[in-house]
Amino acid sequence: MASLKDRIQSRLEKLGKSARRASIDGGLNPDAIRNVLRDKSLSPRWNTLEGIARGLDWRVEALLGLASSRTTKEDGKSHYGLAPIVGHHNSMVTVDRASHEFRRGRPINIRDSSGASLLVVPSEMATDKVINWLVEMGVSDPAVAITHHRARTLKVRLYTDQIVLIPFKFWRNAEIAKTIADPRADLSNPLRGPYEAIRSATSEASIAAVQLAKIARLLPSVILVKCSQEVEQSFKDEGGYTILDSEIMSYEMDTAAALRQINAARVPLENAENTRILSFRSPDGGREHLAIVIGDPPIGLPVLARIHSECFTGDLIGSLKCDCGQQLRGAVSQIAQEGAGILLYLRQEGRGIGLTNKLRAYALQDQGFDTVEANERLGFESDERIFLPAARILKQLGYQTVRLMTNNPDKVEGLKSSGIDVVERVPHAFPSNDHNAFYLSVKKEKSGHLL
Repeated sequence: MASLKDRIQSRLEKLGKSARRASIDGGLNPDAIRNVLRDKSLSPRWNTLEGIARGLDWRVEALLGLASSRTTKEDGKSHYGLAPIVGHHNSMVTVDRASHEFRRGRPINIRDSSGASLLVVPSEMATDKVINWLVEMGVSDPAVAITHHRARTLKVRLYTDQIVLIPFKFWRNAEIAKTIADPRADLSNPLRGPYEAIRSATSEASIAAVQLAKIARLLPSVILVKCSQEVEQSFKDEGGYTILDSEIMSYEMDTAAALRQINAARVPLENAENTRILSFRSPDGGREHLAIVIGDPPIGLPVLARIHSECFTGDLIGSLKCDCGQQLRGAVSQIAQEGAGILLYLRQEGRGIGLTNKLRAYALQDQGFDTVEANERLGFESDERIFLPAARILKQLGYQTVRLMTNNPDKVEGLKSSGIDVVERVPHAFPSNDHNAFYLSVKKEKSGHLL
């Protein structure tokens, strides 16, 4: 078997001349890399491994695989110190890292229990070079996957469950694939298509691929191609990232169920000086949800609570397009006036689609679509949020019963389905303005908000 140093040298030789020279000049010579991987005293920091992997044009997983495939020397002892890092890998971390690979436009391999194996890239990040690579790697032509909402917008017939696949012959390059995914040009180019859909059943891996795009806060559309076992193995050998469909589909519920309190601090607020903020994080390392505890709510009695989803535009810079800032500050004041309660601040920007996609929805609203229509034209549900994180935090704080400040019946049902008893819905409405009056009316008429 080749030594670790020899295999690192082999990888360097596969790089182009300039990339190899830059890596070596940056200290990534075989001896230095080997010494990091063999560090006996302390496992190498993750960012160190990522830096090495970038220099080798590799994924960190390939680097770990390179090291773990040779764990002993003549004395029979491990010299790579990687067990603590490998041991922390789980499905939540796998999905989180896959979503970041997606955001970089890198292909992912997704497998499901039926044996389907796909190479997938997000549509909005695709390039002609990547599409040509998919054509070369696939056992069939690639297809663009979109949700039913987006398919209805494009007048594509819905033959399959949850998603629709548009064959390669209807797009053939990255620019057209992006216009299928992105509705910005819909009105300026209304005669596109017509597009036809593949009628054969879609695989669970295909559905999971679109869900991964949502988790990555990208447009819910991917370009995918079926691949052989040989191509899949080659992809993994070259450092490609592989993930199971089941890991993706359970990710949001898994991360919510695994939330743990990280810390707490006293933070006096305007109109609520007796306030503590507690942060909660899941093992995937994602952004923290917050519990803003005002006063000292007694355990065993229904606690006055508000679930507030993050809104950068409304909460922070005073956007008039929504009522989020009013709701946030109004909740703090109302809880303080009643003496005690909890405001749960969830990282679910844009009703769960992320800030960039919310801004895309705003642009569609400027074209005349309402807030529900805009989300659906993008390919999303009108509301992508889940409320298990709120229930999980309440239970950890010792509260099973709440008086919920909300106008949204979905929040009431979301908490109830997660094991929290909602004994009262406390109205939480504020006056409209010229910019959000229509938005609020749509929430009332289409989303059932009690305004």
